[in-house]
Amino acid sequence: MPLRLEAKNPGFVADFAALVAAEREPVTAVAAAVTAIIADVRARGDAVLAELTAKFDGVDLDAAGWEIGPAELDAALNGLAPDLRAALDLAATRIRDFHERQKPTGNDATDAAGVRTGVRWSPVDAAGLYVPGGRAAYPSSVLMNAIPAVVAGVRDLIMVTPTPGGEANPLVLAAARVAGVSRVFRVGGAQAVAALAFGTARIPKVDVITGPGNAYVAEAKRQLYGVVGIDMVAGPSEVVIVSDGKSNPDWIAADLLAQAEHDPVAQSILITTSAAEADAVEAAVARQLETLPTAAVASASWRDHGAIIVIGDLAEALPLLDALAPEHAELMVDDPDWLFARMRHAGSVFLGRHTPEAAGDYLAGPNHVLPTGRRARFASGLSVVDFMKRTTFLDCGPAGLAAIGPAGAAIADVEGLAAHAASIRLRLG
Repeated sequence: MPLRLEAKNPGFVADFAALVAAEREPVTAVAAAVTAIIADVRARGDAVLAELTAKFDGVDLDAAGWEIGPAELDAALNGLAPDLRAALDLAATRIRDFHERQKPTGNDATDAAGVRTGVRWSPVDAAGLYVPGGRAAYPSSVLMNAIPAVVAGVRDLIMVTPTPGGEANPLVLAAARVAGVSRVFRVGGAQAVAALAFGTARIPKVDVITGPGNAYVAEAKRQLYGVVGIDMVAGPSEVVIVSDGKSNPDWIAADLLAQAEHDPVAQSILITTSAAEADAVEAAVARQLETLPTAAVASASWRDHGAIIVIGDLAEALPLLDALAPEHAELMVDDPDWLFARMRHAGSVFLGRHTPEAAGDYLAGPNHVLPTGRRARFASGLSVVDFMKRTTFLDCGPAGLAAIGPAGAAIADVEGLAAHAASIRLRLG
């Protein structure tokens, strides 16, 4: 049974605080192992990749080929059923269009003192995309990670993906071709992340690494941040659904389970103004679990981390939403814009009863790589700017420096930096 909270109950504040503070990200003792792998890759390069790929994936890279070439990517794409090919193309088009609108333009202006200042945005040279291997891999993640990089103007997009038993997921390869990935290598794990960060004889060095992975991959990204940029440190998926008592219980239940089936430690929460709706949704979840192919995972998530919160009116949902700062927030109410305008923290918001979060996972346009674990308080989802950097520029000219230079030199004097002051005053004459 999921946790049931009633806002009117005396212990609600403490119980809700405990829900917000509950730790769902499993503690794993992988840091030391990942540190050793990173050091080994830095020292021995491709030899480590070959050894670990043979050990964990059962693949001889020299025999199988380190790289999955364009012909194999084309074959995977051309081998898709027509309806699936059309679905991938539609998703790619919508994702590309959405991210095109995110591209920053920079600025260039001269102020009243005659000083010209501005910002120029430019893409990183190379980005790395990590894609989990095997039959459970997700082509949607390839599109969501690769397309923003391509839109940003990244020159080289390098994908790494393990191929257990030598088997590459054809949908992942097809998605890589559709998205515009430059090269694909048959390596995975923390060692692949390290290879992208430092570069090896075979695998190019990149500037930014994105993409999901297991605990070893996540830890490698965390440790290598600073050597390269990363998208984020991601945890278990989560959704908070707000309803006004007028929504279809089966729709709500399906949306809750769509998150729960990701992982036993995923979290699905319903906030509703109706106790009757809460009861109906709980019953609908139980019914749907009876036939859901992923019931083993979804039921564990719903039982251990799910919650239903009954409130008096929709205004009471606002502080709860902001405290939870969810990865996904669905506003299944008559006037979702009213709530959306007043809430502050969420990775992505889905407005109205006909906007399931699952639509955002695949092809609606906004990115599905989002902050989890309450990180939406200070972080945002993956975007074009994650593959770009901004460079400021300054042009004083004689008149501009005459106008602002004396003040700068005075500040340098106070700070005791005589050379700073001299570099300005020498130009003032």
